[in-house]
Parts: sequence; C-alpha cells; structure tokens
Amino acid sequence: MNNLISTKRYLLILLFTSSLFVTSCVSKKDVVYFQTAKDFETIVDTDTFAPKFKVNDIVSIFVSTFDLEAVKPFNLYKGGGDNQSRELVDYLIDIDGNIDYPVLGKIKLLGLTVEEAKELFKEKLSVYLNDPIINIRILNFRISVLGQVNAPGRYEVSGERITLLEAIAMAGDLDIKGQRKNILVIRDFNGTKTYTRVDLTNKELFNSPVYYLTQNDIIYIEPNKSAKSDSFLDGRVSTAISIGSILVTSAIILLTRN
Repeated sequence: MNNLISTKRYLLILLFTSSLFVTSCVSKKDVVYFQTAKDFETIVDTDTFAPKFKVNDIVSIFVSTFDLEAVKPFNLYKGGGDNQSRELVDYLIDIDGNIDYPVLGKIKLLGLTVEEAKELFKEKLSVYLNDPIINIRILNFRISVLGQVNAPGRYEVSGERITLLEAIAMAGDLDIKGQRKNILVIRDFNGTKTYTRVDLTNKELFNSPVYYLTQNDIIYIEPNKSAKSDSFLDGRVSTAISIGSILVTSAIILLTRN
C-alpha cells in the first residue's frame, strides 16, 4: 500500500513538473518587441540620417539642362553614343574616394551624402552649364540579413534610406528561435568595421546609431538558448506534451485503482 502511494505521488510530481516545462517554453518577455513602449506614447523622429558614399560604391550620375547639346559630354552611355535607350555608364568610387568623371576629372565623393554630392556637381558644372539638374543614385545599396530569420539573404534597397526593422521585415521577420535582445549589426566604412548590438524588445532601438542602415550593412540574428541546445531540447515542447499526456493517462489509471 505504501509503495502504491509513493508511486502516485511520484507520478503527480512528474505531471506537475512537465506542465511547468510546457508552459515555460516560450516566454513573452523573450519574443515581444518594444516592451518598454507605453500606451499612447509619442516618439518624434528628428533623425536626418542619410547614407554617405563609401569606397567601392557604384554610383549613377545623370546631368540635365535645357541645352541638350551642352550636356552631352557629361552623360556617357555604355557602348558609346547618346541614345537615351542605352544605359548610363556607372562610376566606381576608388580607394582614394574619387570617381573619374568626364570633363571634370577626379571628383572626391567619399564621405558625402547624395545631396552634398549634388551640390558639389552643381558648383563644378556651373562653369559649363546653366542651372544643371543632377540626379545621383547609389546602385549597390544592399543589406544582408543572416541567422534566425525566415528568409535570410541579401536584399537590394531601392531607395536611399532603410531601417533595421524594414530590413528584418524583408527577411520575413525573426523565427521563434531568434534572439530578440542581441541583434548584431556589422558596418564597414572604408575598411573599418563596427559592431553594434541592439535590443528589439526595447524602444531605445529607435535611438540606435544603426537603426538606419547603410549600404552593405550585415544584420545577424543569433539563435536563442533553445536553438543552441541539442535536438532533444529543440523538440522539447512536443516531447513534453507527449510525456505529459502519458503521465496524465498513467496517473488517472493508477489513481482510479482500488
């Protein structure tokens, strides 16, 4: 009789422990974004961030004025000529931060924003053209998202500004095993790499220097403790549920005896 009572107690303890294990597998504080944001709280974005040109950037430059003949020397097309259906020649920023532009020669773009580069070109072209309009684009604006996301990969950015959250959204968001509190952004500026970590569960993310991304930034989402564990722990939820079901059934059978 004593052995039966001891067995019953043992099964009940196992059942209670397994239920705690199942309910504690996923914690709200581990997966919910912006937990520190209060209801109706307003954050005004005063950031005027704009990406700056880096070494090895590929740049597209198009100059236009009312005088079509005067502007021809400044717009080179692939394959020669000036047929508007052809692609413009792209410019690579060299190791010294310069591009070699027709007529104007070497122009240093390193460290300038697109708007600053436009003003520089207007100044230099004012000798040859009246009221030139400059269109400049960074063609190699790409970001890479790696790790515990649903669609890791390298993504093209069509505009000149993208946030960390938008990049994560492009990659299909973090999966359940992604570490929300330790997102790593790797940034390279002319050979100097910076490593910055941010917490998606904290609203201070919006004040991070890497909230706005630059070309060729790498975002890495590391696995959480669950993903780092072995395959048994990876499947602990389903295993715990199965064990719990078995224990419940066994306990019911045992407790209803005699």
